[in-house]
Order: sequence, then structure tokens, then C-alpha cells
Amino acid sequence: MLLSSDDVTAIWLTLKLASLVTCLLIIVSTPIAWWLARTQSWLKGPINAIVAMPLILPPTVLGFYLLLFLGPQGSLGKWLGNIGISLPFSFEGLVIASMVYSLPFVVQPIQNAFAAMGERPLEAAATLRSSPWDSFIHIALPLAKPGYISAAVLGFAHTVGEFGVVLMIGGNISNETRVISIQIYDHVEALEYGQAHTLSLLMIAFAFIALALLYSLQKRSKSTSLIGSL
Repeated sequence: MLLSSDDVTAIWLTLKLASLVTCLLIIVSTPIAWWLARTQSWLKGPINAIVAMPLILPPTVLGFYLLLFLGPQGSLGKWLGNIGISLPFSFEGLVIASMVYSLPFVVQPIQNAFAAMGERPLEAAATLRSSPWDSFIHIALPLAKPGYISAAVLGFAHTVGEFGVVLMIGGNISNETRVISIQIYDHVEALEYGQAHTLSLLMIAFAFIALALLYSLQKRSKSTSLIGSL
């Protein structure tokens, strides 16, 4: 069955959302992952727990409290309202909610990559009088490349598949917040099972391709590491 114009719009909006969220999360997650991978502070456990909470919390719970926080009477929402910015039921609100919900899927792979790197490469760079910033840019980031690839794939794929959080924060506004998962829900409610099947099969194909790509990249990374160690 051919896709309708609303289906195409929902697909485009979803890809736009996932791309933007993934890029922003890579930037935001890097310092968090770096600190978590290297710190010995007692705060590491609580911060790790906060980062991982979206893995456990029901999306509707997370979406509900984000709605309160970003709403007109919320701590951040009230301040933003004073300068003319309203985040609930907007694309910008979807971006923030999606970043919170997908945070652990980006932070954890990068954190694991930094931790697996160990101290020896940075110590060797320090003996050559490399500054901490130079060591991070030219040594830590290249060595953590597999973690970044995994983080990008997982963050993008997880954002594409969101439902509960985007429904709570974005609602169901055509051309603004109606992503693929919401569009499928609308088709099912209208008993349009043919259209729902089409979009659902596209989501299944996307999930398979994303996971196959991820596992392939991880396998290649392990093979490269093994060859490099010989």
C-alpha cells in the first residue's frame, strides 16, 4: 500500500528529530561519559543511576514529569514563558524530551569506550608533554570511535522508536509533533490497518538494519583491535 502524504510527513519529521537529537546527544554526552569513565568521586554511582533511569522508568512517567517541568507552571517552563518560549506540544519540546529519554543509549557506549581505553595512552602522551586537551582530541576520541559509532546508531534508532514520551510532550499535531509511532497509532485507532501495516513494516526493517549495522561495526572493531594487538 502506498504511503499517504501524512505518512511521508511523519517519516520526514521522525528522521529530522532523530538526526538532531543524536547530534546534540553526542555533544552533551561526551563530557558526561568522560567524567564517569575517569572519576573516583562518590557521585559516580548516583550520576550513573540518573543517566540510566530512562532505561527503567515507563516513558509515560518520564513524559509526565517533563511536561510538568516544561509546562507553564513548571520550574523551567515558567521562566521560558516569560521570554516567549513554550516547549510543550512543539517540535523543540520533542527534541528536549527525546534527548532525556535517549540519554543512556548514547552516554553508556561512549563511557564504556573511554573506560576500555585505560590510562596508558594518556600517560604516554603526558610524558611527551601533550596537554590534556590535545590528548583528549588526538588520542581519547580516536580510540573511542567504536563507542561513538554505537552511541550514534543506538541513539538514532531509539529516538525513531519513541512513543510514550513524544505523545506526552508533543501530543499529536500534524507537521509539528506527529512522528511515525504516533502516525501508526492514529491508523490503528481509525481501523486503517493497511496503512498501519506499511509503516510498521518500515519500522521493523529499520530496526533490523540498524541492529545488523551495529553488530557488524562492533565485530569489525573487535577484529581491528585484535590485529592491532598482535
